[in-house]
Amino acid sequence: MGTAAKLQSKGTGKGKRPARLGLWKCNEKSCRKQFTVKVGTVFEHGRIPLHKMLQAVYLLCCSKKGISSHQLHRILQIQYKSAWFLSHRIREAMRDGSLAPMGGGGKIVEVDETFYGKLEGAPKHIKAGLRSSWRNTILALVERGGSARTFHINGTTMGTLLPIIRVNINRETAIMTDECKAYRPLGKEFASHEAVTTWPRNTCGNVSTNTVEGYFSLFKRGMKGVYQHCSEKHLHRYLAEFDFRYSHRVRLGYSDTERTAMALKGVVGKRLT
Repeated sequence: MGTAAKLQSKGTGKGKRPARLGLWKCNEKSCRKQFTVKVGTVFEHGRIPLHKMLQAVYLLCCSKKGISSHQLHRILQIQYKSAWFLSHRIREAMRDGSLAPMGGGGKIVEVDETFYGKLEGAPKHIKAGLRSSWRNTILALVERGGSARTFHINGTTMGTLLPIIRVNINRETAIMTDECKAYRPLGKEFASHEAVTTWPRNTCGNVSTNTVEGYFSLFKRGMKGVYQHCSEKHLHRYLAEFDFRYSHRVRLGYSDTERTAMALKGVVGKRLT
């Protein structure tokens, strides 16, 4: 493994000038490249001072419903375009990408879908009955007392929902959903499957989808009250942001500082061009 030396000056002879702050050089003969601590992270080639980038990570992690790029622009005193791009870099760092199944023996995972915004190219005036056909569909898997995982999907058919559920949930998990017909085969594949009936209402307090509905309420209040608009192509990054904060919330023992430290662990090996 190679070593690195901190550059004190650049140039030779009388023309030497102080090196840029934080600049290092690899001592390997095959490399000899200069680098900073931002190389190989989502902050690489960022022209914003590093201390402002770190402050933005903290602000985005400690705000329950997020913080807008306009607010970052005012607090950090940088351009709005730079604040917008910086916030997307941080959301990319928050993307977990974990393939480990949720739940397990004795655990409950609630599954539900919701609609948000409009698809690109959707007409301005839509009939009420066709409204969901022109909206973004979001599937959420939320473990009671645990983490959340959401997906931007193309529809609510059985062929779309079931493959995602099979890959992301442990087969020993108890699943609770609404009365959607697409969820009916789950009872044969998992420990149990119970559906919340709208009428007559379920009398058993344990059978509910209140946890996943609570997640949706946080997401929609944040998107409507803070971000106000999100295009279809960026929706997956906003979902990753809300998933991260929910999965590292105070109730699970995470403080704002610990949540920020977890987000900073995700900056390595990711790039946004």
